Amino acid sequence: MAAVTPEPVDPEPAAPQGRPHDVVTGFWLWAIAMPLVVGGYVINTLSAPLRTTSGYVNAISVLMMLAVTAIAATFLFLLWHGYRWARSLLTGGAVASVVYLVTSLFVAGREAGAAVGYAVCAIVGSVLIAGGTYLLHRPDSHAYFTR
Repeated sequence: MAAVTPEPVDPEPAAPQGRPHDVVTGFWLWAIAMPLVVGGYVINTLSAPLRTTSGYVNAISVLMMLAVTAIAATFLFLLWHGYRWARSLLTGGAVASVVYLVTSLFVAGREAGAAVGYAVCAIVGSVLIAGGTYLLHRPDSHAYFTR
């Protein structure tokens, strides 16, 4: 008769298999919010009342927003793969984005169509970002971020 050796016991619990539903939902909420926020920013930039800024300044402003969006999308894909620091950076970006969007709602001087377009983009985008950020900090999601 062969001797049976007990299997070693792992003192640390195993990481969850697969992504929790909260991470998947939070990711998609962020992914839907990003084009809305970019659209709102473009509407806000191009519909501002006449100032002393030139078209070059507006073009550079839009290009900077596209660069920031590309960086945020990169962090979003890193978050998808379980990087905790990407979640932290996106959380900071969420706070900054929501504050910017909400405070820009009350800027006077937009045409009626631009004001409605910006309000829709800002309100829906802010709600989606806040909801996605909340879902990424729930206990099941927190256990997923191990890198």
